[in-house]
Amino acid sequence: MPGPLVRGSKSKVGMIKGEVAIIGAGLTGLHLHYLLSKHGISSVLIEAKTRIGGRILTLKPDKAPPLEMGATWLDRSHLYLIRLLGELNLDIYPQRMDGRAFYEPDPRFPFQLVDLPKQGGSSYRIVGGTSAIIHALAEKVDPVKTFLNNQVELIRKVKEGMFVETTSQKFLVDKVVSTLPPHLFSKSIDVEPKLPEELTLIQKETHTWMGESIRMAIAYASPFWRNSKLSGTVFSNAGPVVELYDHSDFNDHAFALSGFIDNRFHSLSKEERLELILGQLEKYYGSTVRDYMSYHECDWQNEQFTFVPYDSYMAPHRNNGHPMYRQSYLEGRLYLAGTETAAKNPGYMEGAVYSAWDVYRQLISPTS
Repeated sequence: MPGPLVRGSKSKVGMIKGEVAIIGAGLTGLHLHYLLSKHGISSVLIEAKTRIGGRILTLKPDKAPPLEMGATWLDRSHLYLIRLLGELNLDIYPQRMDGRAFYEPDPRFPFQLVDLPKQGGSSYRIVGGTSAIIHALAEKVDPVKTFLNNQVELIRKVKEGMFVETTSQKFLVDKVVSTLPPHLFSKSIDVEPKLPEELTLIQKETHTWMGESIRMAIAYASPFWRNSKLSGTVFSNAGPVVELYDHSDFNDHAFALSGFIDNRFHSLSKEERLELILGQLEKYYGSTVRDYMSYHECDWQNEQFTFVPYDSYMAPHRNNGHPMYRQSYLEGRLYLAGTETAAKNPGYMEGAVYSAWDVYRQLISPTS
């Protein structure tokens, strides 16, 4: 059985102590940190990046709406996320869809303007941008217990509990929760004693949500795509943009188009991609597209603390929600969390929130 919880903040030799170390300050890590603090359990949040949020990244350039470079949408079936948004007093609004889309089924043939089938549910966005949930959670916890720019290199089970070593700090805690993408965890952190070989293999063969994505957004002074003969929605097999949506703000005061670039264009520069994108949009909208205010993108393959290359082809969502992620390891002292591990809605924000709840329940009632 695990020993008593280790309390305190710092030892005489500079060892930082606590009850739980949470690796990763994305949505799962911040939510778990918040849940534990409400329960009176001391936790430290360790993040390799110099910012919090993980794969939630909202840009707020001048005169543009909040531009999502990562997680964006939810729907009414995402009950854990919706409950958390309500608790944090955050509102949602429907993704604007005008009932039609530009569709390019094949690069050899011209695009078509097609009617979209009616869908049973609508997609929603968070008022103020997805990062609003990150900032709201951060305000609920002690910033002194958040350690940015600390890449975890080693997790070791010791007599006193769990020893965690980063590039600049050492921690001694009772339990560790990793919220990293499992594939990244397997490639970047040494664990002693070694984890089961079956788990390590599953980790290496787990798809990283958002990992290969290239998100783009282009801001305009007016929503010219709302013309009755146009659309702000695009689905294209020709690219470089494969999906595009009206990304205007909640108040409809600032306007943008945003979507995904085919990751085959990863090797190009940002400037080269932009020129190709403008050429693609010009087919649909004419030369107006070149009168843009600003262009932004995020190639998640370049985010070293999010994505590392796979050893072979990885199918989307592969091994997301695998049952092995719902077990604890190292005699109940190591837990794996994050959207890829979630038993419900893995690979979505809902999965990230649910995973935090699931691990929280295990931490407070380890035998239930």
